[in-house]
Amino acid sequence: MPLPKISEARVLTDEQLGQEIIAVKKQLFQLRLQQATRQLDKPHLFRHARHRLAQLMTVEAERKRALSSQPAKETE
Repeated sequence: MPLPKISEARVLTDEQLGQEIIAVKKQLFQLRLQQATRQLDKPHLFRHARHRLAQLMTVEAERKRALSSQPAKETE
């Protein structure tokens, strides 16, 4: 299973992006729970989930930065 692409995250709307971040955080919690109870069969899923969360949060930060820089350009 290949790592997810950031281009997939960039096509999401702001609402979908927020929902996806919450979903990935829940998935990481479930993976940690499975690991603690020694039920985790696929430890590589940790890497995929963390990678996806980083991508989503990067896209979210880019959008916030773009929004905050727009008004500054208009007033100058």
